[in-house]
Amino acid sequence: MQIKTFQIVPALPKKLQPLKELAYNLWYTWHPEVCDLFRRLDIRLWEETYHNPVKFLGCIDQERLNEAVRDEGFLSQLKEVYDDFQRYLKEKQIFDYSIKQPVDFTIAYFSAEYGLADAIPNYSGGLGMLSGDHLKSASDLNLPLVGIGLLYQYGYFHQSLNSEGWQQESFEENDFYNMPIILEKDEQGEPRKIKVRMKDRDVFAQIWRVQVGRIPLYLLDTNIADNAPEDRTITSQLYGGDREMRLRQEILLGIGGVRALHALGIEPAVVHMNEGHSAFAGLERIRILMKEKKLQFDEAFEVVYASNVFTTHTPVPAGNDVFESGLLQSYLGDYMKELGKSFNDLLALGRQDPQDSGELFGMTVLAIKLSAQVNGVSKLHSKVSRKLWHKIWKNLPVEDVPIQPLTNGVHVPTWISDDIAALYNRYLGPRWIEDPDNEKVWEGVSRIPDSELWRTHERNRERLVAFCRQRLAEQLRRRKAPLWEIEAAREVLNPQALTIGFARRFATYKRGTLIFRDPERLAQILNNPDRPVQIIIAGKAHPQDQPGKELIKKIIQITRDPRFRYSVIFLEDYDMNIARYLVQGSDVWLNTPRRPLEACGTSGMKAAANGCLNMSVLDGWWDEAYDGENGWAIGNGEEYEDTLYQDEVESRAIYDLLENEIIPLFYDRSRDGLPRKWIQKMKNSMRTICPYFNTHRMLEEYMIRFYVNAAGIWKEMTTDRFKKAKEYASWKKRILQHWERVRVDFVEAENHRDVPVGGSLPVRAVIDLGELHADEVQVQLYYGRLNARGEFIERNVVSMKLVEEDEWGNYHYEAEIPCSKPGRAGFVVRILPHHKLQLNPFSTGKIIWA
Repeated sequence: MQIKTFQIVPALPKKLQPLKELAYNLWYTWHPEVCDLFRRLDIRLWEETYHNPVKFLGCIDQERLNEAVRDEGFLSQLKEVYDDFQRYLKEKQIFDYSIKQPVDFTIAYFSAEYGLADAIPNYSGGLGMLSGDHLKSASDLNLPLVGIGLLYQYGYFHQSLNSEGWQQESFEENDFYNMPIILEKDEQGEPRKIKVRMKDRDVFAQIWRVQVGRIPLYLLDTNIADNAPEDRTITSQLYGGDREMRLRQEILLGIGGVRALHALGIEPAVVHMNEGHSAFAGLERIRILMKEKKLQFDEAFEVVYASNVFTTHTPVPAGNDVFESGLLQSYLGDYMKELGKSFNDLLALGRQDPQDSGELFGMTVLAIKLSAQVNGVSKLHSKVSRKLWHKIWKNLPVEDVPIQPLTNGVHVPTWISDDIAALYNRYLGPRWIEDPDNEKVWEGVSRIPDSELWRTHERNRERLVAFCRQRLAEQLRRRKAPLWEIEAAREVLNPQALTIGFARRFATYKRGTLIFRDPERLAQILNNPDRPVQIIIAGKAHPQDQPGKELIKKIIQITRDPRFRYSVIFLEDYDMNIARYLVQGSDVWLNTPRRPLEACGTSGMKAAANGCLNMSVLDGWWDEAYDGENGWAIGNGEEYEDTLYQDEVESRAIYDLLENEIIPLFYDRSRDGLPRKWIQKMKNSMRTICPYFNTHRMLEEYMIRFYVNAAGIWKEMTTDRFKKAKEYASWKKRILQHWERVRVDFVEAENHRDVPVGGSLPVRAVIDLGELHADEVQVQLYYGRLNARGEFIERNVVSMKLVEEDEWGNYHYEAEIPCSKPGRAGFVVRILPHHKLQLNPFSTGKIIWA
């Protein structure tokens, strides 16, 4: 039986047609005036459809639409919003990225998940939230970017808890035709598809588009009749299934994603791989260049390597996918033949040590080896990542491993409450939206009257408490709890009490139960009748993470303790909607990762933008954001080998902070009832955190530091039939062939024992380059202060100047070391390959130390 399909669409009156266009663009997710239109039509239906405007328009009563046509006030509001929307789409803002010669190029951004809207549950946690915010800021900044990902039929799981507190997972099928996504079609009106070979058969995927303001996001879907039943499930669940399913998803994302772009006529100059899931994209770019441009593998590799950007997101092993060689060969053995390479060549690209046959194939390693520009997501995370991946650059000191820091941010308009946005509009002006990384703009926070800021925040807390009571009652009804327990849910929490929020994935390193380590002491803190405190918790554990589920169970048991029944609650099924209520209404945002395992974390940034104060371990972003006046630090950045001792010390630090600083400050009220010192701390937090920890600043950094450089090299390498790419590949081959002959023959420093402050130390070096020429290398002086063990505690590099070539063919170089600080210092001469098209000076893996 062959079923013919068709789609039934809402019958909107002509005057209301703009609603459809607004519904299919996620611009509405950061412009509440659009949501106000749908609420005005039917506020109850808006909530019942979970803020899905497409489903809303399909469900709304036709008579209500006819009434809206006769409502001049509604039509006027619709016209105003729609005109703003059209103006936004048509504006062509010009940003100065200090580009000497502007390059017309497209960036393709790959991610396994995107957290964009309540209506599209295509995410699980922080990686997806970041990806979604990345696209939104790219839209606001009008960057030439497209997104690539997978569209999951069942998304991520829905969480519920049984009577014992054990997490239960259920999956709800997504109806793509009633979501704000559009099926891409070809000239014949048929769904546009791509195919990827997996084992002995082709797997097909159709392409959907999500319009995020000005930015298109293309998502692949294998649940189509062209595929075998087992292949239709590839895009069934986010992070679901076994290792083989994960490999199939990542082949589809990387290889299929590049093919989707190709099918759509999009040829990106730059590919940004957000985490290692999409690393196969680099191989597919190489294959296309080889097939269509007739390049050799080494030539295509250099073009792709120079134009790939990779962001690593976690030092936790579970976040860095690895695969056994046998499984990998069954899927990619034949694919490597298309690249003219052996399967062992592929394994070498995915191993830190290519000679170690026992090392599993790592997607993060593959992405690093295919990308000239690699970054971590905070300063501390980059430092940790250099240690984690040091073996890839074993000839370098760990501090020189080329993984740069570029700290994450958040898309502020998406996460702040309407009331806070109104305050910002009133006292900061529109530039907080247009130019959110401008520190002078955020100085305007000081102009917000204390009373207005506090009343606004109190309203947000009241909404949070009301939301929690409603959700808790719903949870208890689903669990078939006794009636008295459901009735009691209406009385949990106190709208005026100091409220602590904790919401994140329940991975064990995040230590969701740390604050409950001493229940007796915590009970005394929470139940003080004069200074009450309450805790609201939300988060999911991965279905296969039993220790994470144990943490949730323990919290549920605590919430049933009579001492905590009204002051500690757990909200099930954590998602974007719950996250917004929590970051908008909490007073204190608690974060307790085991340093240094938190790569960045962004929920605290969202909280800060709403006036919530952070109390966190100095890990991830907070390690660089905390200044002593904008929140509280748990500990002083210590790292422990004894984790039980660490938990004891840091749990006590939490209680001490609450008892001695946080609670007294919150309840210290002036004669007019305002906690003015607390409000000042709120303003300090907003003023110092908002201008830096936002995705506009983040995107501008990516653009200036990475994208523009990659696009410039791409343009140079691809012009004139890839002439320079071929020359560069030939140069690299020559370097690898002759590098063994390169050596430092002689190093001499004048008066190298004692140099006065303000003076300099002249250094000379004689270099034997063998068959290489002086313009093919860079000779550097590597110097800095030393510790008691003779190790560098600071590192500086200066290029040495070629002064002569002697009669024996040796090269003489000179440089001076400036001596600005007293103390013990040292230096060493090193030689690196050098080429003007070389973005990463360590890309050849070759270096000579004197």
